[in-house]
Amino acid sequence: MATKRLAVFASGNGSNFEAVVRACQGGRIRGEVVLLVCDKPQAYVLRRAKEYGIEAFAFNPKDYASKGEYEREIVALLDLHKVDLVCLAGYMRLLSSVMLTSYEGRIINIHPSLLPAFKGARAIEQAFEYGVKIYGVTIHFVEEAVDGGEIISQQAFPYEGSDFDELERMIHALEHELYINTINKLIAESRI
Repeated sequence: MATKRLAVFASGNGSNFEAVVRACQGGRIRGEVVLLVCDKPQAYVLRRAKEYGIEAFAFNPKDYASKGEYEREIVALLDLHKVDLVCLAGYMRLLSSVMLTSYEGRIINIHPSLLPAFKGARAIEQAFEYGVKIYGVTIHFVEEAVDGGEIISQQAFPYEGSDFDELERMIHALEHELYINTINKLIAESRI
């Protein structure tokens, strides 16, 4: 089985990016992260990419006439790097049909809730404020609907504490493991 070529899209800190890169470099994923795409030129994830020797494409969406314009540039980079799978990891932009058509069935996203509950950017806070007793993480294929698409894997855990920072740390730790396991599952099942 050939090594799969991965691109990770991120907008912030990049802890999931680093977890995937380390898993690839350590042999836990039969793959290689060949490109980071980041829509925030000052994001910390770009420092992580540099530390690991991963090529990065950082762009400011406001420098483009449209989402389609910068996504066409991204698709050209993905094609150039022969990317098999795009992993969204805290990428805070909705994808348009340019990306979704070009990489249909090959874009996955990690979300810090048990979808379909608590979609959107503030999922952890919303679940915490609602007072749920079971939290979790979902990995799904990406489609046009926000946090829609076929669910690939989910993992849940109980939490009845009142420390939001502790909860957030627990969710991020779970994200790292679940993303690695899910990428491996997709590779093993030849879904990418």
